[in-house]
Amino acid sequence: MKSTMELTRDNIQQVLELSNQQLVAVVFWAEQMPESKTLLQTMTQLATAFPGQLSVASVNCETQLELASYFQIRSLPTTLLLSQGQPLDGFAGVQPKEQIMEMLQKHLPAAWELKLKEAQGLLQQGDFQAALPLLKEAYAEETDAPVALAYADASLQSGDLTGAKTLLATIKLADQDSYYNSLMAQLDLAEKAADTPEIRALQQALAAQPDDLALVQKLATALHQAHRDEEALALLFHPLSADLNAADGAIKQQLLTLLSALGQGNALAGQYRRKLYSLLY
Repeated sequence: MKSTMELTRDNIQQVLELSNQQLVAVVFWAEQMPESKTLLQTMTQLATAFPGQLSVASVNCETQLELASYFQIRSLPTTLLLSQGQPLDGFAGVQPKEQIMEMLQKHLPAAWELKLKEAQGLLQQGDFQAALPLLKEAYAEETDAPVALAYADASLQSGDLTGAKTLLATIKLADQDSYYNSLMAQLDLAEKAADTPEIRALQQALAAQPDDLALVQKLATALHQAHRDEEALALLFHPLSADLNAADGAIKQQLLTLLSALGQGNALAGQYRRKLYSLLY
């Protein structure tokens, strides 16, 4: 449906349904009142500034008296804001554009809400890699349960078990719903799958020979493949803190390769880049 439309008896149900998804400004005007046409133009301009968030439905009260009566309009022009099929706010007469903007800002979604909504759509499509940066930005603005859960979901699907576990630990008891329980179950399964016989064998061997850097490299590789990157990075960083050229530079190179694989936007990678730079400089 377009961002601006004429509201009639035939499409009123569509408009009410649209208000379940975004804010709808219903402007009641009349041809014989020029100021009401000016207001309609202003509202139409504002709608173009908020695509997908605000639509305008105009009601010509000279031809749609029944609708004016349905909404109990007493004077023209009048503007009503609809949300979830019900009047939410509004004003009578003509108001300055700035004043109208102030009213709209009270009801339009915040930037983090838009990012969350877009990311949730991407998660439903299975595109968690595209959802991750949106959720990271949303979480920086708002840490409430809906954002944290979606962020944990995307982190879990991308193999960042540590990140997902950290996010799920922030969920308060009152917010631990079925979505939370599902993610906790998925995390438990993923952690069990990541604890492979190969990793356990390498850990036992390294415990017996803690100075064997070849074992360190093998275990770090196995941990990374199991998405246990925090453990892999800590394992590689330990010998570097004593000798930057450990294993003739192979440990440092493996650490850099792992950081590169995690990407620039990864918080864990950023943490270990700073640690490595502190050793270098």
